[in-house]
Amino acid sequence: MKKLIVTTEINKPINDVWNFFNDPEHIVNWNFAHESWECPLAKNDLKVGGRLEVIMQAKDGSFGFDLVGIYDEVKDNESIKYHFEDGREIEVIFEKLSDNKTRVTEKFDPENQNPLEMQQQGWQAILDNFRNYSESI
Repeated sequence: MKKLIVTTEINKPINDVWNFFNDPEHIVNWNFAHESWECPLAKNDLKVGGRLEVIMQAKDGSFGFDLVGIYDEVKDNESIKYHFEDGREIEVIFEKLSDNKTRVTEKFDPENQNPLEMQQQGWQAILDNFRNYSESI
């Protein structure tokens, strides 16, 4: 199946964007698609074979899920490749556009439970939330 792609440009230097994307202290502040959701826990062992673990849930507790990614490749300030426990692969690319602007692109295998358009919109909403958070600090 074809990978889905989402992207955004952030008015911050690449070092900051990399840190905001990968530091658990920051991940909990942006890793959700809508303000009615939250990410109460994030752990990140950013190295090949390391694990990214996050909990995403509705703030009212009505629904939630855990995601675990295992890193396959890490190139500081350039790219990350990991896969979920179900085998889906994700690649995140960080591009320096200027001293204070960075593009982040995510390419990911869709899951087979929700429509592709819904998945694309959800991942884009999370990435937009990441951009808004990054530019606010």
